[in-house]
Amino acid sequence: MTIKLNCDLGESFGAWTMGLDAAVMPHIDQANIACGFHAGDPLVMQRTLALAKENNVTVGAHPGYQDLVGFGRRSMNCQPAEIVALMHYQIAALDGMARTQGLELTYVKPHGALYNDMMARDDVRAAVMQSIAEYHRPIALMLQATPQGDQHRAEAKDTGIEVLFEAFADRCYDDDGKLLARSKPGAVHDREKMLAQVEQLCSEGTVTTVSGNTLKIDADTLCVHGDNEAGVRAIEAIRGVIEA
Repeated sequence: MTIKLNCDLGESFGAWTMGLDAAVMPHIDQANIACGFHAGDPLVMQRTLALAKENNVTVGAHPGYQDLVGFGRRSMNCQPAEIVALMHYQIAALDGMARTQGLELTYVKPHGALYNDMMARDDVRAAVMQSIAEYHRPIALMLQATPQGDQHRAEAKDTGIEVLFEAFADRCYDDDGKLLARSKPGAVHDREKMLAQVEQLCSEGTVTTVSGNTLKIDADTLCVHGDNEAGVRAIEAIRGVIEA
C-alpha cells in the first residue's frame, strides 16, 4: 500500500516556538497547519504555508478548541452549532491565506481534544462532518483509522464528504483499535518498534496490538511528529521504510 506522511505544523505563537517545521517539511506529504485557536498566529500561518509551497507539500487545516493556554488538549462542552462555527472560522482563515499564496487547502484534521472527542462521541463527529459538508467547496476530513472505519466511511458518505484515515507510527495500539493510553507502559514505541510498525502497516495494512493480536488498519496517511531533532531523524527513517 502507498501511504503518505502527515505532520502537525505551524504551532508556534508569538515569541513561543514549537517544533522544527523547516527541518520536517522536506520529508512529509501533508502539513496540518494550526489555525490560531490552539496554536499559531497569522504570521506563523503565513510562513508555514510558504514553507509548504516551497517543498510541494499538501496543506490542510488543523483546527481545535479555542484554548491557547491548554494547547487545545482540554475538552470543551460545545454545542454542535458552536463546533460547526469554530470549524468554519478556522478553516476559512487558513483557506484564505493559502489562496493568497496560490495554494489549495484540501483537507481538515481536527486537533487534540477536538480530535479525541470526534473519535469518541457520535454527536461531536456529526458536527465536525457537518462543518465539512457545509463548507463552500469540497474538502476532506482526516480522522483516525480504527476497526470502526466502515461505519465512519458510511457516515461520511451520508453527509456527502470524503474522508482520509490516518495511523500512528510511534504509538502502541490497544486491542479495541484505540491508541494505548500514554499512562500505560509501552504506549510510545521506541525507534525499533516504530519502524517495525511502519513496515507492517505498509506491507500488510495491519498493526500488532499491546496483547499481540493483529489488527487491520486501513490507513491513507501516517501521522509523524517533528517536535525535536530526534523526531526529525525518525521521520527521515520512516520515509526510508515507506520508499524501500
